[in-house]
Amino acid sequence: MNLLRKLLFPFSLLYGGITALRNFLYNKGFLKSKLYNFPVICVGNLSTGGTGKSPMIEFLVSFLKDNHKIAVLSRGYKRKTSGYREVLKTSAVGEVGDEPLQFKQNFPEIMVAVCEDRQTGIEKLQNVADVILLDDAFQHRKVKASLNILLTSFDKLYVNDSMLPAGNLREPRFGAKRADIIVVTKCPENINDSEIETIKRKLRPKRHQQIYFSKIGYSPQIKNATEAKPLDYLNGKEFLLVTGIANPKPLVEFLNKEGLNFDLKSYPDHHNFTASEIEELKKHSLILTTEKDFMRLKGLTNDTEIYYLPISTVILKKAEAEFKKRVEEEMVK
Repeated sequence: MNLLRKLLFPFSLLYGGITALRNFLYNKGFLKSKLYNFPVICVGNLSTGGTGKSPMIEFLVSFLKDNHKIAVLSRGYKRKTSGYREVLKTSAVGEVGDEPLQFKQNFPEIMVAVCEDRQTGIEKLQNVADVILLDDAFQHRKVKASLNILLTSFDKLYVNDSMLPAGNLREPRFGAKRADIIVVTKCPENINDSEIETIKRKLRPKRHQQIYFSKIGYSPQIKNATEAKPLDYLNGKEFLLVTGIANPKPLVEFLNKEGLNFDLKSYPDHHNFTASEIEELKKHSLILTTEKDFMRLKGLTNDTEIYYLPISTVILKKAEAEFKKRVEEEMVK
């Protein structure tokens, strides 16, 4: 792998140069970013995925929706449609993407839409919402968000990564200076103050930036479309864990810690399951998967007992109230 990275490094320099030039043109005003007169909150990262953007979007929705009219705008990654489309509870994954459908089903009272051009999407939504959350739009410079939340995972900090294709970064590390809030996600439960200070020194935040630390919160229940059962329903049972996410390691570690007996079938992030793969999975009587994968595996529900394990973002070190206050400050500017 190290040899491969070395071979790919020249391509990373080229890609990094192109993206750096693009950012320079936006920063200097040669390319225009549009600023809106209402809160537009962007959640994104520098890497290709696996930092926990979906749980963060849902965390923001959970505490903003009671006092604000919320809309979530996503590009709808890997959908088979194009242009602007409202997400309905009855939408198909192929029409809108797995994560937007998950947002709508978990929060049916809010507006969810997909559009690859965020400016177009915002203009469609601005009459029905007073706060718009942009999912995975940190590199979408045509929009100037009023608040940029940048996520980086504990075990894959962007400062330790390199540009595509040798690494996983979509733009150079110095792009992080555009963030207002940096959240280190997927931290271990027992992260200590010394580790936190070490990470802060590595990230070297600017004066305007606040850093928070979060972990994955696992639900005590497993669910499907019709019912919920306690997690310990899986005790003593053999089941197949099916994942189509960027990094299944934290989930595997959690289930192992719970003492559960399972085999793992891992697919690439946002994997579109083929008919033959679905038929193969039907051979298993009990399946556990992630919530976004469940959106794409509903064809199994008539033949297999299948559940998903909901997750959430948990802000660590008693900083949740401070984090929420920082976000709410954008509502009154």
